[in-house]
Amino acid sequence: MNERISNFILQQTCASICCMDEKGHPYCFTCFYSFDSEEVLLHYKSSNETRHSVLLLRHPLVAGTILPDSLSLLQIRGIQFEGFILPFDHSHTKSASSHFHQKHPVALAVPGEIWTVKLTSIKFTDNTLGFGKKLIWSREELSPDGNKSI
Repeated sequence: MNERISNFILQQTCASICCMDEKGHPYCFTCFYSFDSEEVLLHYKSSNETRHSVLLLRHPLVAGTILPDSLSLLQIRGIQFEGFILPFDHSHTKSASSHFHQKHPVALAVPGEIWTVKLTSIKFTDNTLGFGKKLIWSREELSPDGNKSI
């Protein structure tokens, strides 16, 4: 993965994630996350009873965005991503809780599960490198629905 992409994601704290509801309509939520740059995973904490958690257990494909914690109109930067939710018993989720709570220790006081998004593609728009400059990363493997990552 391009180091600029990884560094940008590591420096931010919030993501907006979109999933699909029962009727195939998009449903979005915002969350604090931690980023595992080695495995290219996002971890976030949520209760199993939230609407998005219930939806994700049925339809694990997601898309989302990460914007800078402080926006600059002259230096637009941001991430668009696609991925899927890993099952709680997946090998990549074993360290998810410690990884997330290391970045967000106050979250230890909040009930909920740590969820993991395995990222399959990332587009990083970084106007600090020139207007409209985009860096692309893609994982070369199949997603849960059998389609190749884009």
